[in-house]
Amino acid sequence: MNRVPKILALLSIAAAVASDAYSQPVQLPADWPDWAYGVLSPLEEGDRIAPACPSTARPIDCAYPGRPVPDDGIQRSLPGAAETHTRNQAYANYGPADWYPGDHPPMPAIVANGNEPRGIRACALCHYPNGQGKMENGHVAGLPAEYILQQLAAFAAGTRRSADPRKANTNEMAMIAATMTDAEKQQVAEYYSSTPYRPMVRVIETDEAPAVRATGNGLMLPLEGEPPIPLGNRIIEVPEFPERTEMMRDPRGGFVAYAPVGSLARGEALVTTGASKTVQCSVCHGQDNMGLGPIPGIAGRTASYIMRQLWDMKQGTRASPLMAPVIANLTQDEMLAISAYIASLSP
Repeated sequence: MNRVPKILALLSIAAAVASDAYSQPVQLPADWPDWAYGVLSPLEEGDRIAPACPSTARPIDCAYPGRPVPDDGIQRSLPGAAETHTRNQAYANYGPADWYPGDHPPMPAIVANGNEPRGIRACALCHYPNGQGKMENGHVAGLPAEYILQQLAAFAAGTRRSADPRKANTNEMAMIAATMTDAEKQQVAEYYSSTPYRPMVRVIETDEAPAVRATGNGLMLPLEGEPPIPLGNRIIEVPEFPERTEMMRDPRGGFVAYAPVGSLARGEALVTTGASKTVQCSVCHGQDNMGLGPIPGIAGRTASYIMRQLWDMKQGTRASPLMAPVIANLTQDEMLAISAYIASLSP
């Protein structure tokens, strides 16, 4: 039976449902870490809301539609890259630019191009060909293949969801995981587990941070010419090379995480000893938090990503029997400190 027409029909239904869902008011607690989800202020009525994903029996894209990427036709380059690309070529849904093909093994078709008839955008679009990813999505390079398969199953089953209704790309992952074949999932898992993860975050403790704008997809970009803003009790994470990240999807680019003063010391105590609130992370995540068997390494992941995972688990939208008791007694401030410290580690 050809499932493509059915899936495309369901995509149309999802788009109609999603347009109604955006206007639904949602209340979030005052301590909600908006910064971890790529937004700067508490959710307000009128914010774009991503409707909850349906069951795997209806593998549809329930994320809200992405904004069109403007293209000026300019051929751009990156340091050390052999080719040039326009912005739209860099952001192509079904075959984004591969700036540094020597940085990774040959990509399977599902990673490089996705599958347009089934609405599966290329894995390389968001996670990059080298698997590094950005602050608004997952860092999949070097993860154990078994773990990647487990997470794809969790997305498809609805046991890994975002606690924040504005985080639409988590919903898209649920659609992708439900639509991919077992063979494609195996290819993705084996490919990204074979690509090493490299350091990509600098953590700076400060009372101020650059003024930033939220792009709408979870990325924050500094505003040139604007004075610094009070950091407060949050982490503001921006690309090291904003134009290269935003305009050209630089897979070698890194991030700067501005964290409250004292975060690293508090985070180190919690991560390495538990500080009477939890257990030390290395018990499960291995020496130097580099991973242990099927349990992933977490060292050097962006602070936004780590905080989102901790918060989603705390809210129960990402099911994790192993992590649930670990985070049960942690406050938002403590999870922020853990996220800053983990991001500062060299993988």
